[in-house]
Amino acid sequence: MNETKPQNRWRLILGEDTKSFEKANLSEKETIMDLALSAIYNGNSGEKGTGKGAGKGASMPNLAKWLTDIRTFFPPDVVSVIQADAIEKKGLTKLLFEPETLKHVKPDLSMVATLMALKGQIPEKSKETARELVRTVVDEIMKRLEQDLRRAVTGALNKKEHSPISNASAIDWKRTIARNIKNYDLASKRIVPEKFYFYERNQRQKSWTVILDIDQSGSMADSIIYSSVMGSIFASMPALETHVVAFDTEVTDLTELCRADPVDMLFGVQLGGGTDINKSVSYCQTLIEDPKKTIFILISDLYEGGVRKGLLRRLNEMHENGVKVITLLALSDQGKPDYDVQLAKEIAKLGIACFACTPDRLPELVECAIKGIDLKRFEEKKVK
Repeated sequence: MNETKPQNRWRLILGEDTKSFEKANLSEKETIMDLALSAIYNGNSGEKGTGKGAGKGASMPNLAKWLTDIRTFFPPDVVSVIQADAIEKKGLTKLLFEPETLKHVKPDLSMVATLMALKGQIPEKSKETARELVRTVVDEIMKRLEQDLRRAVTGALNKKEHSPISNASAIDWKRTIARNIKNYDLASKRIVPEKFYFYERNQRQKSWTVILDIDQSGSMADSIIYSSVMGSIFASMPALETHVVAFDTEVTDLTELCRADPVDMLFGVQLGGGTDINKSVSYCQTLIEDPKKTIFILISDLYEGGVRKGLLRRLNEMHENGVKVITLLALSDQGKPDYDVQLAKEIAKLGIACFACTPDRLPELVECAIKGIDLKRFEEKKVK
């Protein structure tokens, strides 16, 4: 829309019912954009229509063509909003129920969250296409997070005494190069090392336990998606014993699903329902073997339907026993999350870090937790 004239841009924004710009001369491209927007935002033609007009809106066009048009003429972030509004305002869940339509949908967090919520209604013929859409989003997040998360964890774990045991994956390249720089060969332009230096580690032993305890509330959809990928990355690392738990009023251990495939885990999540955080934390306590080598990450908006005092007592027990307890109010790129402010304050008073976190800060957060660095610095504004 960057090349659109101001008058025409306002015409597209306000819709066909505005008289102020009724003489706007739309180009062919702008006309297609106008029709695509009118299908969602003008009139009451849809099942849940709440548009500006009084029944004058365009009927919903061929869905595949409509999806193609909006992806052609609008930027990705706008496409995501329009798709979400198509489902909310027009009740177009059939966007997700036909393979030939679903393949035109832009893969994004909103669509994945919608598929998770409707997974029981998706017809058999569309399930594979739905999984492909979810996998596209999961793979994008994996590419974004995996390398930095692995580097952060291995970097935090491996800064120990050096060992003479030869293991190529455990080579301390910085020290090896520094100690052998004197052996640089001008002819081959290579360093010929006399000795390699290795970090001391035993890949057959789990150095740390990481427990992800994830709230399945509908408002936590983005956080659940990022958490599933984070759990999958942790589960693939030999040095970490990873557990992934999800809860509403019941507790579900999704560790095996997450270990196998984060997409399977996402389809194992049941969005919505009540919340019993205390019950889930109680279960997670049974997974702790060595408190001082355990990171417990509670990902929740803290709207507790269970026993608040019991929850606070359990979190405090973990913290006092040496567990690295972290409460993430959200794991998302969105703005300030909605959460139970009072409960967050009470948790913070226990000395437990309590804040929202963007996915890009995860590597630094995990590294600091393993190294024992105070996590309070991650709070943009301390909860008082």
